[in-house]
Amino acid sequence: MTEPRQPLNGPKKAARKPARKRSRGESEAGDKARYYYKGNRLKQLRAFVATVKLGTLSRAAEALYLSQPSVSLQLQALERELGAQLLHRSRRRINLTEAGEVLYELTRPLIEGWERLDRDFQAKVKGLQTGRLTIAAGTSTIQYLLPDLVRRYRQRFPAVQLQLANVTGKDGMALLRADEADFAVGSMLDVPNDIAWAPVYHYDPMLIMPPEHPLAQKEQVTLEDLSPYGLILPPQRLSTYRLVDLVFQQRQVPYHVAIEVGGWDVIKEYVAMGMGISIVTGICITEADQARLAIRNLRQYFPQRSYGVVMRKGKFLSAEARAFVDLIRPGLLTHRDYDESGHSER
Repeated sequence: MTEPRQPLNGPKKAARKPARKRSRGESEAGDKARYYYKGNRLKQLRAFVATVKLGTLSRAAEALYLSQPSVSLQLQALERELGAQLLHRSRRRINLTEAGEVLYELTRPLIEGWERLDRDFQAKVKGLQTGRLTIAAGTSTIQYLLPDLVRRYRQRFPAVQLQLANVTGKDGMALLRADEADFAVGSMLDVPNDIAWAPVYHYDPMLIMPPEHPLAQKEQVTLEDLSPYGLILPPQRLSTYRLVDLVFQQRQVPYHVAIEVGGWDVIKEYVAMGMGISIVTGICITEADQARLAIRNLRQYFPQRSYGVVMRKGKFLSAEARAFVDLIRPGLLTHRDYDESGHSER
């Protein structure tokens, strides 16, 4: 009996095989590919943030322990994947495009948080047994406002290395923008767009004079009463001098400065010696000053000076920094404390 022949009109169709399930090894390989992509994105964003902060590819490469071509390739890949130009490149410095500014605002807190993760984890676990905190502040803030806060902080976290950077307002802003200070404590007249400020303490402006001064005999002193007498004020570069000048100019009252000198203690000493009168912030008035000086409140003419926490918008604060801010005022760092202009809502 012969075998049946195959039909001559074409080859026999092969049976369709069922879809093969991915093996465990293939599944893990796919997951690794996805994680590898995320790892690349993290590297790209770190290169982007470092380049913007440091201003050049070479400085970013040095900070990241990479070659300059590697950083450049990561930036190019990031721009390609996001479909937007992020940086304007020049020989001297790299600047952000509008899209770059948006990405930088979103990315910087994430990268800073990632880089601080290990330290903050250890701080949480060990209860702030280690770490470092740098606070920028002016002389009057360090001398009159911070001592009690520093004492309480040191009692709770004795192992944290605390640095108080004694700087003027302009230099303090530079430290914040360069991430060389965690935050600042002080007073502000003008708040830049990239800075958030939450005032906590408020002090009245005070006229101080020797007890035997003619104005000391008056219970109410007007701005015009001050005109004949020489003022002792801080240097012109400081906000106190500018504020005093602004008020006199607005009210068209003539005045003259007899002595320009830095430091509230020096000013108070010169006033006590009869060298002139001064307008100071109430923060610097002590019980000893009340015994040796005649003091009058000038809130009717000059605004209160407010002191509080100053920080860069988007700044990721370490656990050490958050603990100190909580001493100033608990809950200050919640999102409700800052409006879009950077001022406190409270």
